[in-house]
Amino acid sequence: MKVYKFGGASVKDAAGVKNLLDIVTGESDLFIIVSAMGKTTNALEGVFAAMQQGDEKLALERIDQCYGYHRGIIDDLMGADITIKQVDILFQQLRNIVRNTIYRSSDAELWYDTIVAFGELVSTTIISNYLNGHGVENKWIDMRRAFLTEQRHKDANVNIEATTVRLKREMENCECSVFVGQGFIGGAPDGTTTTLGREGSDYSAAIVAHVLGAESMSVWKDVDGILNADPKVFPDARKIDHLNYTDTIEMAYSGAQIIHPKTIKPLEAKNIPLYVRPFGNKHAAGSVITGDVERAYEPIMIQKSQVLLNLHSRDLSFVLEEKFAKVFTTLDSHRIRINLVHNSAVNLYIAVDASWHIDDAMSELRAEGFDVEKIEELEMVTIRYYTEELYQQYAMDKRIIIKQTTPHSLRFVRTK
Repeated sequence: MKVYKFGGASVKDAAGVKNLLDIVTGESDLFIIVSAMGKTTNALEGVFAAMQQGDEKLALERIDQCYGYHRGIIDDLMGADITIKQVDILFQQLRNIVRNTIYRSSDAELWYDTIVAFGELVSTTIISNYLNGHGVENKWIDMRRAFLTEQRHKDANVNIEATTVRLKREMENCECSVFVGQGFIGGAPDGTTTTLGREGSDYSAAIVAHVLGAESMSVWKDVDGILNADPKVFPDARKIDHLNYTDTIEMAYSGAQIIHPKTIKPLEAKNIPLYVRPFGNKHAAGSVITGDVERAYEPIMIQKSQVLLNLHSRDLSFVLEEKFAKVFTTLDSHRIRINLVHNSAVNLYIAVDASWHIDDAMSELRAEGFDVEKIEELEMVTIRYYTEELYQQYAMDKRIIIKQTTPHSLRFVRTK
């Protein structure tokens, strides 16, 4: 069994779906994970935002726009006279949620997950139908039934033991050997829909690969492979042919967009190679991630937006000894991801990803005896395996607020 994952940019239009068909034609023993088409997740976030505002009319208008986008792809693929009944049913279910839900802010993350999951449900329904109509017989899998996650929304982890039973049950008694399932989504113990975090389709594919003992997992992207930097930010970016699991997870954790941070652990546990391959050329080698290479031999450079929290202990208690646990427990309870920590005796600087809940966490920390300052419009730069030349080029930047250096990595937060 092999696992292929296709991101939203790969299937943003009919041409992309046709290219997916070309890649999978002739394959057997294949599990295909697909994201929402194009910017559909963003569009559905707009539906959720209108629902939050109590604007049913606007929410329904945005659903109609989303339907029109997918209807256009179906028309281009199959013709304007073809209707995929299940796609229409899914959009009607979405409209019914907007019309019939009494929204409460305490349920925000539940309804967020419920609504944005329709992007993957629709994309996989279209693609499964298209493949069946063009000689690739397949079974559509509802990953809300196949993946059991924790009872947590927006960033749920998957219960692999329970998922092993559920996924294999969904796949049994099927005469075909190709399966199509959604990335990014799962089901909680109470039956509600969960999501695995933005860009979580990589994680979905890795879980499937782990459960099925796949020979490999491939992520098809609009790049030649894994680059050592974002070429939009660092023009001299170069492709890395072979990378180990550790360097990959460090890249992902630091903000590299190539792979979701949770992806590597399920693959490493069974030594499953991960290929990052160009969507436009199925014969190209791309890059491969395995456990049998020592380290990357190109410096790896990553830049991501950040928010900096500056905490000062009002009673001059030593932050680390006396209050460290409380700070991190509070941030974790609000699902705020910490990326860099710097401390003195009574001050703690924490670089975090932007989140809905930062202000709530700050209020809690103030109640615990901290003065808390939030600094926005910042960026964190990580350079793994930096050279002396790169150190001199970047580490002396006067915009830097905090900086950490180890023998292998240079990391700093600076103003944009």
